[in-house]
Amino acid sequence: MIRVKLVGSQDELDQAFAIREKVFTEDLGVELEDTFDRFDQESVHFIAFFDEKPAGSCRYRKTEKGIRMERFAVSPVFRGKGVGKRLVQSSLGHIEANQKQPGLLIYLHAQLEVMPLYSSYGFYKVGEKFLEANLEHFEMRKQFV
Repeated sequence: MIRVKLVGSQDELDQAFAIREKVFTEDLGVELEDTFDRFDQESVHFIAFFDEKPAGSCRYRKTEKGIRMERFAVSPVFRGKGVGKRLVQSSLGHIEANQKQPGLLIYLHAQLEVMPLYSSYGFYKVGEKFLEANLEHFEMRKQFV
């Protein structure tokens, strides 16, 4: 069973950060200073549990452009089990419930292999491919009406 919740304690935040570090720094080779940044303090964080084991994490934050969803990470042993989908659903639901404003832009920088997941939630590709932390990405956007 998958359960996604808003991070509510330092222990949960530590678990979310451990997943992020494993996925981004250890598995993808992203530098630690790019895996964690000054925006962690102001972001809304989520953690996913699969059978009560920490399985995934993500965050979102307000920017001048809109709401940026980012740092989606699913531990390798839990990939393909719907954890990523539940993280997207939960974070979008939280944004919709707490950030209501007509025309709100939600955006993210998607690695190529997960673009179909985001497309299934109404995100569309914008612009050209670019490198971020030495990984290929496209910006994807969605607007609430």
